[in-house]
Amino acid sequence: MVKANRGQISSALRALDPDFRGVLVFGRDEGLIRERADRIAAQIVDDPGDPFRVARLGPDEVKADRARIADEMAAISLMGGRRLVRVDSPGDGDADAVANALDGPVGDSLLLLVAGDLSPRSKLRKLAEQRKDMLALACYPDEAADLSGLIGEVLGAAGLTASSDARAYLLANLGGDRMLSRRELEKLALYKGDGEDRTVSLADAEACVGDGSALTLSQIAEAVTGGDAAGLDRRIERAFAAGENAVAILRTVQRRLQQFHLMAAHMDAGLDAKAAMMKLAPPPIWKDRERIAADIRRWSAPRLSHALARTLSAEVQCKTTGLPAESICHRTCMEIALAARRPPR
Repeated sequence: MVKANRGQISSALRALDPDFRGVLVFGRDEGLIRERADRIAAQIVDDPGDPFRVARLGPDEVKADRARIADEMAAISLMGGRRLVRVDSPGDGDADAVANALDGPVGDSLLLLVAGDLSPRSKLRKLAEQRKDMLALACYPDEAADLSGLIGEVLGAAGLTASSDARAYLLANLGGDRMLSRRELEKLALYKGDGEDRTVSLADAEACVGDGSALTLSQIAEAVTGGDAAGLDRRIERAFAAGENAVAILRTVQRRLQQFHLMAAHMDAGLDAKAAMMKLAPPPIWKDRERIAADIRRWSAPRLSHALARTLSAEVQCKTTGLPAESICHRTCMEIALAARRPPR
Protein backbone atom coordinates (compact mmCIF):
# COMPACT_ATOMS: atom_id res chain seq x y z
CA MET A 1 0.00 0.00 0.00
CA VAL A 2 1.06 3.62 -0.13
CA LYS A 3 2.53 5.42 2.88
CA ALA A 4 -0.04 5.41 5.68
CA ASN A 5 -1.94 8.63 6.30
CA ARG A 6 -2.73 10.03 9.75
CA GLY A 7 -5.91 7.98 10.17
CA GLN A 8 -4.29 4.75 9.02
CA ILE A 9 -1.36 5.31 11.39
CA SER A 10 -3.68 5.84 14.35
CA SER A 11 -5.65 2.72 13.43
CA ALA A 12 -2.51 0.59 13.02
CA LEU A 13 -1.12 1.72 16.38
CA ARG A 14 -4.38 0.65 18.04
CA ALA A 15 -4.84 -2.63 16.18
CA LEU A 16 -2.69 -3.69 13.24
CA ASP A 17 -4.57 -5.28 10.34
CA PRO A 18 -3.66 -9.01 10.42
CA ASP A 19 -3.25 -8.94 6.62
CA PHE A 20 -0.05 -6.95 7.07
CA ARG A 21 2.97 -9.23 7.37
CA GLY A 22 5.53 -6.43 7.38
CA VAL A 23 5.73 -2.91 8.82
CA LEU A 24 8.36 -0.31 7.96
CA VAL A 25 8.78 2.49 10.50
CA PHE A 26 11.05 5.28 9.22
CA GLY A 27 11.68 9.02 9.32
CA ARG A 28 13.67 11.77 11.02
CA ASP A 29 12.06 11.77 14.47
CA GLU A 30 13.98 9.05 16.30
CA GLY A 31 11.80 9.26 19.41
CA LEU A 32 8.61 8.84 17.40
CA ILE A 33 10.16 5.94 15.47
CA ARG A 34 10.96 4.14 18.72
CA GLU A 35 7.53 4.87 20.17
CA ARG A 36 5.63 3.58 17.13
CA ALA A 37 7.87 0.55 16.68
CA ASP A 38 7.36 -0.39 20.33
CA ARG A 39 3.58 0.00 20.02
CA ILE A 40 3.50 -2.26 16.96
CA ALA A 41 5.73 -4.82 18.70
CA ALA A 42 3.52 -4.79 21.82
CA GLN A 43 0.59 -5.99 19.71
CA ILE A 44 2.54 -9.13 18.78
CA VAL A 45 4.42 -10.04 21.98
CA ASP A 46 4.11 -9.09 25.62
CA ASP A 47 7.85 -9.26 26.21
CA PRO A 48 10.11 -7.76 23.49
CA GLY A 49 13.02 -9.67 25.03
CA ASP A 50 11.39 -13.10 24.73
CA PRO A 51 13.97 -15.20 22.82
CA PHE A 52 11.36 -17.78 21.81
CA ARG A 53 9.03 -15.31 20.11
CA VAL A 54 11.30 -12.41 19.14
CA ALA A 55 14.19 -12.41 16.68
CA ARG A 56 16.05 -9.08 16.67
CA LEU A 57 18.52 -8.58 13.84
CA GLY A 58 21.03 -5.80 13.35
CA PRO A 59 22.52 -4.59 10.06
CA ASP A 60 25.69 -6.68 10.45
CA GLU A 61 23.72 -9.90 10.96
CA VAL A 62 21.55 -9.26 7.91
CA LYS A 63 24.52 -8.30 5.77
CA ALA A 64 26.40 -11.46 6.77
CA ASP A 65 23.46 -13.72 5.88
CA ARG A 66 20.90 -12.35 3.43
CA ALA A 67 18.66 -15.39 3.99
CA ARG A 68 18.46 -14.76 7.74
CA ILE A 69 15.29 -12.65 7.52
CA ALA A 70 13.51 -15.34 5.45
CA ASP A 71 14.65 -18.06 7.87
CA GLU A 72 13.32 -16.15 10.88
CA MET A 73 10.04 -15.36 9.12
CA ALA A 74 9.49 -19.04 8.33
CA ALA A 75 10.17 -20.20 11.90
CA ILE A 76 7.36 -21.28 14.21
CA SER A 77 7.37 -20.47 17.92
CA LEU A 78 7.87 -23.61 20.01
CA MET A 79 6.05 -21.96 22.91
CA GLY A 80 3.01 -20.90 20.88
CA GLY A 81 1.91 -17.41 19.95
CA ARG A 82 2.84 -15.16 17.07
CA ARG A 83 6.51 -14.32 16.47
CA LEU A 84 8.11 -10.93 15.85
CA VAL A 85 11.09 -10.51 13.55
CA ARG A 86 12.56 -7.05 14.15
CA VAL A 87 15.29 -5.65 11.88
CA ASP A 88 17.03 -2.52 13.12
CA SER A 89 18.61 0.05 10.78
CA PRO A 90 17.78 -1.66 7.47
CA GLY A 91 18.80 0.03 4.24
CA ASP A 92 18.22 -0.22 0.53
CA GLY A 93 20.71 -3.10 0.36
CA ASP A 94 18.25 -5.17 2.39
CA ALA A 95 15.23 -4.57 0.14
CA ASP A 96 15.67 -7.77 -1.88
CA ALA A 97 16.12 -9.84 1.29
CA VAL A 98 12.91 -8.37 2.70
CA ALA A 99 10.99 -9.09 -0.50
CA ASN A 100 12.30 -12.66 -0.63
CA ALA A 101 11.34 -13.22 3.01
CA LEU A 102 7.75 -12.08 2.41
CA ASP A 103 7.44 -13.97 -0.88
CA GLY A 104 8.76 -17.23 0.57
CA PRO A 105 7.28 -19.59 3.16
CA VAL A 106 6.09 -17.44 6.04
CA GLY A 107 5.02 -18.65 9.44
CA ASP A 108 2.82 -16.64 11.75
CA SER A 109 5.40 -13.87 12.08
CA LEU A 110 5.39 -10.10 11.68
CA LEU A 111 8.41 -8.42 10.11
CA LEU A 112 9.11 -5.07 11.79
CA LEU A 113 11.68 -2.88 10.00
CA VAL A 114 12.91 0.05 12.12
CA ALA A 115 14.81 2.41 9.84
CA GLY A 116 16.06 6.00 9.79
CA ASP A 117 15.19 8.68 7.26
CA LEU A 118 14.46 7.22 3.81
CA SER A 119 14.02 9.39 0.74
CA PRO A 120 11.04 8.83 -1.60
CA ARG A 121 13.52 7.20 -4.00
CA SER A 122 14.63 4.64 -1.41
CA LYS A 123 14.30 1.08 -2.68
CA LEU A 124 13.24 -0.18 0.75
CA ARG A 125 10.62 2.55 1.17
CA LYS A 126 9.22 1.95 -2.31
CA LEU A 127 8.95 -1.75 -1.55
CA ALA A 128 6.94 -1.12 1.62
CA GLU A 129 4.68 1.43 -0.05
CA GLN A 130 3.95 -0.78 -3.05
CA ARG A 131 3.30 -4.15 -1.40
CA LYS A 132 -0.23 -4.88 -0.19
CA ASP A 133 1.07 -6.93 2.72
CA MET A 134 3.31 -4.13 4.08
CA LEU A 135 2.57 -0.90 5.92
CA ALA A 136 4.87 2.15 5.82
CA LEU A 137 4.71 4.43 8.85
CA ALA A 138 6.52 7.74 8.32
CA CYS A 139 7.78 9.52 11.47
CA TYR A 140 8.63 13.19 11.13
CA PRO A 141 8.79 15.97 13.74
CA ASP A 142 5.34 16.51 15.21
CA GLU A 143 3.00 18.94 13.52
CA ALA A 144 0.80 21.12 15.70
CA ALA A 145 -2.09 18.62 15.70
CA ASP A 146 0.19 15.70 16.66
CA LEU A 147 1.90 17.66 19.41
CA SER A 148 -1.40 19.01 20.72
CA GLY A 149 -2.63 15.44 21.07
CA LEU A 150 0.54 14.45 22.93
CA ILE A 151 0.15 17.41 25.30
CA GLY A 152 -3.43 16.41 26.01
CA GLU A 153 -2.48 12.75 26.47
CA VAL A 154 0.39 13.28 28.94
CA LEU A 155 -1.15 16.12 30.93
CA GLY A 156 -4.58 14.49 30.87
CA ALA A 157 -3.17 11.29 32.36
CA ALA A 158 -2.04 13.40 35.33
CA GLY A 159 -5.42 15.14 35.62
CA LEU A 160 -4.05 18.40 34.23
CA THR A 161 -5.13 20.84 31.53
CA ALA A 162 -3.03 23.57 29.95
CA SER A 163 -4.10 27.20 29.70
CA SER A 164 -4.21 28.65 26.18
CA ASP A 165 -0.92 30.52 26.66
CA ALA A 166 0.76 27.48 28.20
CA ARG A 167 -0.41 25.27 25.32
CA ALA A 168 0.84 27.79 22.74
CA TYR A 169 4.19 27.93 24.52
CA LEU A 170 4.48 24.13 24.61
CA LEU A 171 3.53 23.84 20.95
CA ALA A 172 6.24 26.36 20.07
CA ASN A 173 8.98 24.80 22.20
CA LEU A 174 8.44 21.07 21.81
CA GLY A 175 8.16 18.76 18.81
CA GLY A 176 11.67 18.09 17.49
CA ASP A 177 11.67 14.57 18.95
CA ARG A 178 8.61 12.73 20.26
CA MET A 179 10.45 10.99 23.11
CA LEU A 180 12.04 14.21 24.33
CA SER A 181 8.69 16.01 24.10
CA ARG A 182 7.04 13.29 26.17
CA ARG A 183 9.76 13.50 28.82
CA GLU A 184 9.43 17.28 29.05
CA LEU A 185 5.67 16.97 29.51
CA GLU A 186 6.10 14.26 32.13
CA LYS A 187 8.52 16.56 33.95
CA LEU A 188 5.91 19.33 33.79
CA ALA A 189 3.25 17.00 35.25
CA LEU A 190 5.61 16.02 38.06
CA TYR A 191 6.31 19.70 38.74
CA LYS A 192 2.59 20.40 39.18
CA GLY A 193 2.28 17.50 41.63
CA ASP A 194 -1.00 16.68 43.33
CA GLY A 195 -2.06 20.19 44.36
CA GLU A 196 -5.56 21.58 43.97
CA ASP A 197 -4.61 23.74 40.99
CA ARG A 198 -4.90 21.38 38.00
CA THR A 199 -4.31 24.01 35.31
CA VAL A 200 -0.84 24.37 33.81
CA SER A 201 -0.08 28.08 33.47
CA LEU A 202 2.39 29.79 31.17
CA ALA A 203 4.68 30.28 34.17
CA ASP A 204 4.53 26.55 34.91
CA ALA A 205 5.41 25.68 31.31
CA GLU A 206 8.30 28.14 31.22
CA ALA A 207 9.62 26.88 34.57
CA CYS A 208 9.92 23.32 33.24
CA VAL A 209 10.55 23.65 29.52
CA GLY A 210 12.11 27.10 29.50
CA ASP A 211 15.61 25.89 30.39
CA GLY A 212 15.51 22.94 28.03
CA SER A 213 17.01 22.46 24.59
CA ALA A 214 13.79 23.42 22.81
CA LEU A 215 13.96 26.97 24.17
CA THR A 216 17.67 27.21 23.36
CA LEU A 217 17.00 26.23 19.76
CA SER A 218 14.07 28.66 19.54
CA GLN A 219 16.31 31.46 20.76
CA ILE A 220 18.84 30.60 18.04
CA ALA A 221 16.08 30.76 15.41
CA GLU A 222 14.88 34.11 16.81
CA ALA A 223 18.41 35.52 16.61
CA VAL A 224 18.68 34.34 12.99
CA THR A 225 15.45 35.93 11.74
CA GLY A 226 16.02 39.03 13.89
CA GLY A 227 19.49 39.68 12.51
CA ASP A 228 21.06 39.43 15.99
CA ALA A 229 24.50 38.21 14.94
CA ALA A 230 26.12 38.72 18.35
CA GLY A 231 23.31 36.94 20.19
CA LEU A 232 23.33 34.14 17.63
CA ASP A 233 27.06 33.60 18.08
CA ARG A 234 26.72 33.27 21.87
CA ARG A 235 23.68 31.00 21.76
CA ILE A 236 24.89 28.65 19.08
CA GLU A 237 28.25 28.18 20.78
CA ARG A 238 26.43 27.49 24.05
CA ALA A 239 24.16 24.98 22.28
CA PHE A 240 27.09 23.08 20.78
CA ALA A 241 28.87 23.05 24.14
CA ALA A 242 25.73 21.46 25.62
CA GLY A 243 25.80 18.75 22.97
CA GLU A 244 23.07 20.02 20.63
CA ASN A 245 22.98 18.57 17.13
CA ALA A 246 23.69 20.81 14.13
CA VAL A 247 20.85 19.32 12.08
CA ALA A 248 18.37 19.91 14.92
CA ILE A 249 19.41 23.58 14.99
CA LEU A 250 19.00 23.92 11.23
CA ARG A 251 15.53 22.35 11.35
CA THR A 252 14.44 24.73 14.10
CA VAL A 253 15.59 27.64 11.95
CA GLN A 254 13.76 26.10 8.99
CA ARG A 255 10.48 25.96 10.93
CA ARG A 256 10.74 29.63 11.88
CA LEU A 257 11.58 30.62 8.30
CA GLN A 258 8.57 28.60 7.10
CA GLN A 259 6.35 30.50 9.54
CA PHE A 260 7.77 33.80 8.31
CA HIS A 261 7.26 32.72 4.69
CA LEU A 262 3.59 32.00 5.38
CA MET A 263 3.21 35.37 7.09
CA ALA A 264 4.90 37.12 4.16
CA ALA A 265 2.41 35.52 1.77
CA HIS A 266 -0.51 36.81 3.86
CA MET A 267 1.08 40.26 4.00
CA ASP A 268 1.52 40.29 0.22
CA ALA A 269 -2.22 39.55 0.06
CA GLY A 270 -2.98 42.68 2.08
CA LEU A 271 -2.84 41.73 5.77
CA ASP A 272 -0.72 43.64 8.24
CA ALA A 273 2.00 41.86 10.23
CA LYS A 274 -0.09 41.16 13.32
CA ALA A 275 -3.06 39.86 11.33
CA ALA A 276 -0.74 37.64 9.28
CA MET A 277 0.81 36.34 12.49
CA MET A 278 -2.57 35.22 13.79
CA LYS A 279 -2.92 32.99 10.71
CA LEU A 280 -0.17 30.76 12.09
CA ALA A 281 -1.21 27.50 13.77
CA PRO A 282 -0.78 27.91 16.64
CA PRO A 283 -0.47 31.71 16.88
CA PRO A 284 2.56 32.92 18.85
CA ILE A 285 2.06 33.54 22.56
CA TRP A 286 1.30 37.15 23.40
CA LYS A 287 4.74 38.11 24.72
CA ASP A 288 6.47 37.05 21.44
CA ARG A 289 4.14 38.88 19.07
CA GLU A 290 5.79 42.31 19.12
CA ARG A 291 9.18 40.84 18.30
CA ILE A 292 7.82 38.69 15.48
CA ALA A 293 5.90 41.63 14.02
CA ALA A 294 9.13 43.66 14.02
CA ASP A 295 11.30 40.86 12.61
CA ILE A 296 8.98 39.96 9.73
CA ARG A 297 9.44 43.46 8.34
CA ARG A 298 13.06 42.58 7.66
CA TRP A 299 12.03 39.94 5.17
CA SER A 300 10.36 39.50 1.79
CA ALA A 301 8.94 36.24 0.46
CA PRO A 302 11.76 35.76 -2.11
CA ARG A 303 14.46 36.33 0.52
CA LEU A 304 12.76 33.87 2.85
CA SER A 305 12.64 31.30 0.05
CA HIS A 306 16.36 31.76 -0.51
CA ALA A 307 17.10 31.46 3.22
CA LEU A 308 15.03 28.26 3.46
CA ALA A 309 16.88 26.77 0.50
CA ARG A 310 20.16 27.70 2.18
CA THR A 311 19.25 25.81 5.39
CA LEU A 312 18.11 22.75 3.43
CA SER A 313 21.37 22.72 1.48
CA ALA A 314 23.31 23.04 4.74
CA GLU A 315 21.45 20.06 6.21
CA VAL A 316 22.42 17.94 3.21
CA GLN A 317 26.05 19.07 3.56
CA CYS A 318 26.03 18.13 7.25
CA LYS A 319 24.93 14.60 6.34
CA THR A 320 26.98 13.93 3.22
CA THR A 321 30.20 15.93 2.93
CA GLY A 322 32.10 14.75 5.99
CA LEU A 323 32.89 18.37 6.87
CA PRO A 324 32.32 19.53 10.46
CA ALA A 325 28.54 19.83 10.82
CA GLU A 326 28.86 22.47 13.55
CA SER A 327 30.86 24.74 11.24
CA ILE A 328 28.38 24.32 8.39
CA CYS A 329 25.46 25.09 10.71
CA HIS A 330 27.16 28.08 12.35
CA ARG A 331 28.17 29.63 9.03
CA THR A 332 24.73 29.14 7.48
CA CYS A 333 22.86 30.64 10.43
CA MET A 334 25.24 33.61 10.55
CA GLU A 335 24.84 34.26 6.81
CA ILE A 336 21.04 34.34 7.18
CA ALA A 337 21.24 36.56 10.28
CA LEU A 338 23.45 39.03 8.42
CA ALA A 339 21.04 38.97 5.48
CA ALA A 340 18.23 39.93 7.88
CA ARG A 341 20.12 43.13 8.72
CA ARG A 342 20.01 44.34 5.13
CA PRO A 343 17.00 46.43 4.01
CA PRO A 344 14.36 44.18 2.38
CA ARG A 345 14.11 44.41 -1.37
